[in-house]
Amino acid sequence: MIRANVNEDEKVTMSRFLNGLNRDMANVVELQSYVELEELVHLAIKVEGQLKRKGSTRSRAYLGLLRVGR
Repeated sequence: MIRANVNEDEKVTMSRFLNGLNRDMANVVELQSYVELEELVHLAIKVEGQLKRKGSTRSRAYLGLLRVGR
């Protein structure tokens, strides 16, 4: 909202940020405590990394199963 030169309450900004997240990420982030937007962003980045690692592990396991099945 800086480009539009609009001042917005930080709680409203955090709410919009959460609503814009992937549902899986938002579910995990909402379980954590945060007070400021910066904390919320850092939490979202951590959760994103965790979900990516979790997904890549599943992909590797799946590929391993495909190789074993040959």
